[in-house]
Amino acid sequence: MQRPHPPEDFSLKETSPHLGGGGLTGDKHTSTYDLVEQMQYLYVRVVKAKDLPTKDVTGSCDPYVEVKLGNYKGTTPHFEKKTNPEWNRVFAFSKDRLQASVLEVLVKDKDLVKDDIIGRIMFDLNEVPKRVPPDSPLAPQWYRLDDRKGDKVKGELMLAVWMGTQADEAFPEAWHSDAAAVSSSDGLANIRSKVYLSPKLWYLRVNVIEAQDLLPSDKGRYPEVYVKAILGNQALRTRISPSKNINPLWNEDLLFVASEPFEEHLILSVEDRVGPNKDEVLGKCVIPLLSVQRRLDHRPVNTKWYNLEKHVIVDGEKKEIKFASKIHLRICLDGGYHVLDESTHYSSDLRPTAKQMWKQSIGVLELGILTAQGLLPTKTKDGRGTTDAYCVAKYGQKWIRTRTIIDNSTPKWNEQYTWEVFDPCTVITIGVFDNFHLHGGDKAGGAKDTRIGKVRIRLSTLETDRVYTHSYPLLVLHPAGVKKMGEIQLAVRFTCSSLLNMMHIYSQPLLPKMHYIHPLSVTQLDSLRHQATQIVSMKLSRAEPPLRKEIVEYMLDVDSHMWSMRRSRANFFRIMGVLSGLIKVAKWFDQIYNWKNPVTTVLIQILFLILVLYPELILPTIFLYLFLIGVWHYRWRPRHPPHMDTRLSYADSVHPDELDEEFDTFPTSRPPDIVRMRYDRLRSVAGRIQTVVGDLATQGERLQSLLSWRDPRASALFVTFCLIAAIVLYVTPFQVVAILMSFYTLRHPRFRHKLPSVPLNFFRRLPARTDSML
Repeated sequence: MQRPHPPEDFSLKETSPHLGGGGLTGDKHTSTYDLVEQMQYLYVRVVKAKDLPTKDVTGSCDPYVEVKLGNYKGTTPHFEKKTNPEWNRVFAFSKDRLQASVLEVLVKDKDLVKDDIIGRIMFDLNEVPKRVPPDSPLAPQWYRLDDRKGDKVKGELMLAVWMGTQADEAFPEAWHSDAAAVSSSDGLANIRSKVYLSPKLWYLRVNVIEAQDLLPSDKGRYPEVYVKAILGNQALRTRISPSKNINPLWNEDLLFVASEPFEEHLILSVEDRVGPNKDEVLGKCVIPLLSVQRRLDHRPVNTKWYNLEKHVIVDGEKKEIKFASKIHLRICLDGGYHVLDESTHYSSDLRPTAKQMWKQSIGVLELGILTAQGLLPTKTKDGRGTTDAYCVAKYGQKWIRTRTIIDNSTPKWNEQYTWEVFDPCTVITIGVFDNFHLHGGDKAGGAKDTRIGKVRIRLSTLETDRVYTHSYPLLVLHPAGVKKMGEIQLAVRFTCSSLLNMMHIYSQPLLPKMHYIHPLSVTQLDSLRHQATQIVSMKLSRAEPPLRKEIVEYMLDVDSHMWSMRRSRANFFRIMGVLSGLIKVAKWFDQIYNWKNPVTTVLIQILFLILVLYPELILPTIFLYLFLIGVWHYRWRPRHPPHMDTRLSYADSVHPDELDEEFDTFPTSRPPDIVRMRYDRLRSVAGRIQTVVGDLATQGERLQSLLSWRDPRASALFVTFCLIAAIVLYVTPFQVVAILMSFYTLRHPRFRHKLPSVPLNFFRRLPARTDSML
């Protein structure tokens, strides 16, 4: 059955914005803010006041400043009983929304009934100076206050007024006229742009070797001893020691995720299983992580004996037993691994934890977040739908958050951000959200920012030094099906500092060496990734303004491993798409075999005879053929970045019952109990099968991408290799090549390296269609 075509508005559209205040799309600009449309703002910096008069009957003054321009009005906090206050606040009014020709700055005295006006300063907007970054900042000046009649009154106000753009250094911290409806300080903090850094994560490896001189309370039985280790919210335990005596032996590794600064301690307890659900603590020890040795490679660190403390209750008082048992441990912080907190298909950072192992950057990624169009309302205010949208982008350890545009379905951010790039085979993720924490929304229990959509861009699919300007549809899967929430316009540029270093990256292992020399199991990686995402979301949710847990989890694809019939079907048809090439070859051979085209059959027979008579031409002919195909396909290379594909994801034809299953809770909420148990087991097993099927499809799609120019650098390397291989194999006898290949393949293991080979590293870096999966 043929699947229906998705709506046209699900597609990616190229745009032609007016970048950099006059640059053209695709040009190389020299400005530092050239990937966004220039926006003009009227800036007012209120610094401080002096010698303000007292207005109340008590002889005190509670001053604050009100900056008024037409219907827009911004205010500073007020100070109680202070005649020389200092505010140092910046206000920004968008030039597109200026409704007056005069700016009015009022100094007022806070009162219970009506605030008194102490004085004011008026500015004609036609006389306000213009400042274009990177000009030197405009110095504030002292201005005498006037009353309503224009006469001078006591008191002076220091301020600066200028016309600038969003490239001004005052822009991120300014109060914006877009936020005029937000009055609370918490609300204002929630709408400003912000740059965050992910916490630095380490793998903590605890090798529990043995314990000595344990003292169980019941000496008439063989103890069943195990070790429990706790780090923050993470708890792991060893198996019960097979040597059931007072000197148990384990030699077992426990792995945790730890973050800098190391505020939490590792707590170890040795426990005896004395009965069902009844354990006796035989000793404890607390180890501060600051004292733990850090290692960069696979060489083992020194072991150490730790004293186990044990307390008993005597007459209601806790007393420590003097005879201390000991535990033998090997503990280290592994800095040679990359701590995975993202889905491996969409990783934005592949560097090891230890900074001394980092290599130099190969380029710069610049992102311009321009505008959004047609955002659907996600909440109601005063009986009408509204959206308070902001964007979050994540690449490497750096997260950015744009300012929130209040009550606007077509917000204009025009903010530009920059990241260092260390590996081109990485992905930047941009998410759009609706801010639910304004107007006192923080006090509403359970309020969460709503997902509007997400965009992923793989850097290796971008040509260097080219500006990509596209409008991306924002697609979200709901229980009712896939839904377009609007569009976001982005400008992206990937600039390479060294083409040679970038090409060299394609021969390097995708992950640090420790992942191959001392690999972690799939179960360990899943558990550690879960712990890493929890730590990142907790740290970022404590920032100001907070980047909340639901935002971080959506950006990191926390639930990507969950079972979904839709994803499984999509991955199955991805495999069928890969195998379709073999099916076409089989059909083509069948046509030759059956002489459906005699001329073609005769030509193939002649070619086969030539290759049999001259076997040295076989490999050169194959590589030359691949080279010609690659060059031929260059004309039709993709010119747009890949994006979410509803057909590929089977989101456009999914059955309602499958969506109900996909959005079901885990464990399931569907009765009865026995069905719940079987259903959860099925989902858990099917989730692993789904991952394996997806990985198989990824390998086949990487083969297809060799000559598709989806990654222009990888295709250029492969096409060049094919040409060189064709020439070398032409001048080299085939028998010599065959002998060398057999000797190389069957070489002794001691002559083999544990790291993956260069061809395997190159293959693992090739792009697949995982970037386009919804």
